[in-house]
Amino acid sequence: MAFSSPGRKRPPDTTRLLALLTLLLAPRAAGAQEIAPGKVAPEIDLPTLAGGRVKLSALRGHPVVVTFWGTWCPPCKVEFPELVAAHRKYREAGLEVIAVNQRDQEIRTTDVEAFVKEHKVEFIVAMDPRGKSRRSYRLIGLPTTVFIDSAGIIRQVNSGPIPPSELARGLATILPAKGPGS
Repeated sequence: MAFSSPGRKRPPDTTRLLALLTLLLAPRAAGAQEIAPGKVAPEIDLPTLAGGRVKLSALRGHPVVVTFWGTWCPPCKVEFPELVAAHRKYREAGLEVIAVNQRDQEIRTTDVEAFVKEHKVEFIVAMDPRGKSRRSYRLIGLPTTVFIDSAGIIRQVNSGPIPPSELARGLATILPAKGPGS
């Protein structure tokens, strides 16, 4: 089929079309980076349920567990008490926990508030209203737990429910080692 007939427009050049698609899609992928042990953790900068903001980079110098969750997620409900207990046990060692709620997948913020109250959460609960962290951390499901050392380096990533033994193993990779007699 020829497009040289008078009055007929030529289809867009494939190269230009691909370039345009690349430009349109680049902003979505630009914030994403490889999420793997040994890599720097992507920034988290989100509003908190308490009304402030949390920035992961501001927690440098502390071991951090980031959990991505939702109130509607059955495995999240099961593992949340374990995270609360771990935070209580290790906060004196500097452990910080950020629970990033996927607010864009929740029906109401009051559901998040009730969940946090029920579990007596004392750590930071961040609200991700547009799925920004989900994209930058390339989440494939909830819950996902990321263990980040005090230098901001990812040490372990657990996608899916985390059994207590895996939680303990992840914490061991980021918590300061106890010396003899400690």
